[in-house]
Amino acid sequence: MRGGCRRRQIADSPVGLAAWMIDHDIRSYEMIARVFDGKAEGLTRDDILDNITFYWLTNTAVSSARLYWKNKLAFFAVKNVTIPVAVSVFPDEIYAAPRSWTERAYPKLIHYNKLDKGGHFAAWEQPKGFASELRAAFRSLRSA
Repeated sequence: MRGGCRRRQIADSPVGLAAWMIDHDIRSYEMIARVFDGKAEGLTRDDILDNITFYWLTNTAVSSARLYWKNKLAFFAVKNVTIPVAVSVFPDEIYAAPRSWTERAYPKLIHYNKLDKGGHFAAWEQPKGFASELRAAFRSLRSA
């Protein structure tokens, strides 16, 4: 489906927005389906509906998704970033950056870790694990 069609789907209907947000990839869909079946894994049904409502009421879903549509191919290209970088790899993310690629892309890599839980919305799904990753990443900067 082309970007323009998606924009109409997301902006014209709260059901279309919910479908787009829930159906990013099969792992996200399965995780959210388990929540709605009463088998919560860090998120509740209300958490998911609150997030959808937030994007719907503020009409910000299209602008937040623009990043994906505009950078389809360039996203995975090495950027030669020269500032310190920390990378946390969550197993249910759309792309799990291998350490070898990460080290090439970010010469000043200060933290790399693969986690057991979490996905595309890791800060929302696993807030304690995400906070722990932030602390670990900045710890090395504080001691330098």
